Amino acid sequence: MKVDIKTRAEIDRMREACRLTAEIRDICANAVAPGVTTGDIDDLVEEFCSKNKVRASFFNYMGFPGRLCVSINDEVIHGIPSRHRVIMPGDLVKTDVGIFKNGFNGDTSRTVAVGVTDPEVLRLVETTKACLKAGIAACGPGVHLGDVGYAIQKVAEDAGFGVVRDWIGHGVGRTVHEDPQVPNYGKPGTKLVLKPGMTLAIEPMISMTKAGEKTRVLEDGWTVVTADRCLSAHFEHTVAITDDGCEILTLPADYP
Repeated sequence: MKVDIKTRAEIDRMREACRLTAEIRDICANAVAPGVTTGDIDDLVEEFCSKNKVRASFFNYMGFPGRLCVSINDEVIHGIPSRHRVIMPGDLVKTDVGIFKNGFNGDTSRTVAVGVTDPEVLRLVETTKACLKAGIAACGPGVHLGDVGYAIQKVAEDAGFGVVRDWIGHGVGRTVHEDPQVPNYGKPGTKLVLKPGMTLAIEPMISMTKAGEKTRVLEDGWTVVTADRCLSAHFEHTVAITDDGCEILTLPADYP
């Protein structure tokens, strides 16, 4: 495993890619509504990239056909946008997007509850936000990745939810997926020690049930669903490890 340590100048370049990633993340999330297709949301990313002269990180990445991932309900990640997939009231919609600029990528995601009134579903969403915040709060120089994973896992399991095990966070920078792997579970004091200049995608994927910790991939070869088809939620930020903590690169700060 070779972890790419960025210089301050490189993180400055990456910061612009992440700012744009955050901007299109919120544009997409705000467009989620009943009657909108996931293909319509993909169009927003295409228009944004054309306007800003940037590239969608996911488009054609390992053959992925969309400009972002839109995953609904039991779909955890990697849902393919489609003009035939219409968002309905009660849906739990996860938008996951990246932008490439200045030689670097940003990566971020958000879950939108579309007219959801079920308090348990809303609690799942809020708990996943809390997992993201806990994971980020644990990041800093000298911290083990096991500490970060444990912080996320504890919040989820204390709330009675499951942590998806098959899919995890990762390094991000010159490519959208880099070393190290960043599990959303772990034991304190284990795994890689974080150092200033590391850039990571912290992205808890939390399932409604413990059985939902296991997943499978649908026949399209991309869409990941919970094994028991329970609901899941997903939030993600790109962060940079600093000398005294970490910086969230994919702000505006009102999210999550």
